[in-house]
Amino acid sequence: MSKTNIKQVVPLRYGVIFKKAFCDVEIFNSFVHDILGIDFHCEIVETEKEFDTIIGNVKPRFDLYAEDKKKRIIVDIQHRRDHDHYDRFLHYHCAALLEQIKNSYDYRPNLAVYTIVVLTSGDKHKSPLSVIDFDPKNWRGEPLGEIPHKIVYLCPKYLNDDTPTLYREWLQVIDDSLDGEIDESQYDRPEIQKIVHRIEKDDISPEERYWMIEEYNDEKAKREMREQAVKEGMEKGIEKGIEKGMEKGLMQGRTSTQTEIAKKLISLGLDTAAIEQATGLNAEEIQQLKN
Repeated sequence: MSKTNIKQVVPLRYGVIFKKAFCDVEIFNSFVHDILGIDFHCEIVETEKEFDTIIGNVKPRFDLYAEDKKKRIIVDIQHRRDHDHYDRFLHYHCAALLEQIKNSYDYRPNLAVYTIVVLTSGDKHKSPLSVIDFDPKNWRGEPLGEIPHKIVYLCPKYLNDDTPTLYREWLQVIDDSLDGEIDESQYDRPEIQKIVHRIEKDDISPEERYWMIEEYNDEKAKREMREQAVKEGMEKGIEKGIEKGMEKGLMQGRTSTQTEIAKKLISLGLDTAAIEQATGLNAEEIQQLKN
């Protein structure tokens, strides 16, 4: 492997860097074509897109957003592993659908909506590709061709020999970037090579570097908060366990003589205070013996 082919890059795990690479119209159109298998031709790719209309209680913001005459494409990048990323991006997708419905006379949106989610740190299911297909199926599982909307989840970390060829180079270049180095000779497609050049370390602006640091610090703070919450939960659990253990130990530590004497005194009808004084047992223990 020639050292001249090795490029020092900034990982595509950072939202600001992913958007820098994929907001290029040529790269975006080609990426969408290969991942979704549809013809798509946009003239501009927006970043940090928000709708004026608020759908539900959360206002989604899309990393990359583009439209042509018939389709609305959303691409989101996420590095942090969250338990709710399937639900969260489903919500984003539905917001992009519902935003188009202006009245109750027609519920069919003008634009088909496709969402691509790139999970760079992986996922518990360890699949390179997962799809939510909204088209209804008949009882034989055959699609009816009524609803085109889809969500595609990509996990570059789990690229394998069975991964379809069209996805392979896209997933590979994303995953390769995560260690800060890319062997450019591994990629033949001009769009992929263009990504490599756009994320070279020497081409990162001070502003982009600033947002990378902000993103890193934000992830670090959230990770520390989660770790602290887990630690506190464990400590509380340990405290409760110790407390219960001590209670159990106290009961087990009572001598059989104390217990037998207490039982005899109970049978003689002595009150609890007198039994406490005679045996050293407490009121709760004596009550348990009475019961």
